[in-house]
Amino acid sequence: MFGSFLVIPHQAASASASHALSRALQGGAGYDGYDDEYSCPISDEDRVVDELENQMREGGVIVDYHGCDFFPERRFHTAFVLRTDNSIQHKRLETRGYDEKTLQDNTQCEIFQVLYEEARASYREEIVHQLPSNEQEQLEDNINQISKWMEQWVKDLNS
Repeated sequence: MFGSFLVIPHQAASASASHALSRALQGGAGYDGYDDEYSCPISDEDRVVDELENQMREGGVIVDYHGCDFFPERRFHTAFVLRTDNSIQHKRLETRGYDEKTLQDNTQCEIFQVLYEEARASYREEIVHQLPSNEQEQLEDNINQISKWMEQWVKDLNS
């Protein structure tokens, strides 16, 4: 069995979601309404987890999502939390047209390390890792680091 890996970016840090999560949310099946305050769909966490269970049975899946407390630990061999400097994050989200409330909430979330603490509370501490996500170069470094980690995990599993 291959490992599955969870990448937890701050809100909208990554332009793309994993294929598994995208399939789980296709056609609105993974949604349970719409949040007018934040102008976004509300995930139906139970349906998302059920759909991912089927897709993750064989492993080798990377899930990219801005939270983790509803994903069962048994499905992940590691969790990477992407961190961004507040000024960079604010500019990034402002450029994408986020409203002031969303900007403030995301800034507070990053200041108080909400997603990192959520990951530490949801999974064993030794599988939770933080990676910087301020610049394009760091994004590429993160991809390389996660790929190397996965390769080593497979190598260790097969030895």
